[in-house]
Amino acid sequence: MVALQIRDVPAEVRDALAEQANARGMSLQGLLLELVTTEARRSRNLDILKRAGDRPGTHRSEVGEAAKELAAIRSERLDRSESDT
Repeated sequence: MVALQIRDVPAEVRDALAEQANARGMSLQGLLLELVTTEARRSRNLDILKRAGDRPGTHRSEVGEAAKELAAIRSERLDRSESDT
C-alpha cells in the first residue's frame, strides 16, 4: 500500500469529514480511504462506458432519457391499474 497526503485542507472541511466518519461509525482514515477508492472505481467505470460507447452499433442516450422512459412506463401501469378498479 502507498500513503497519500493532502496539504492545506481547510479546518471546516476536515471537521465536516470527521463528523461524517463519526456518524457512520468510521475513523476519518477509513472514510477517506472509502471516498478515494470509490472515486477511483468510478473513473474506471467511466472509461469502460466511454470505450463501449465508442464501438460501432452502440446507442447513446441523453442524460435522463432512461429515467423519463421509466417514469412514462410506470405512469401507464398506474393508469391501467386505476382504470381496472
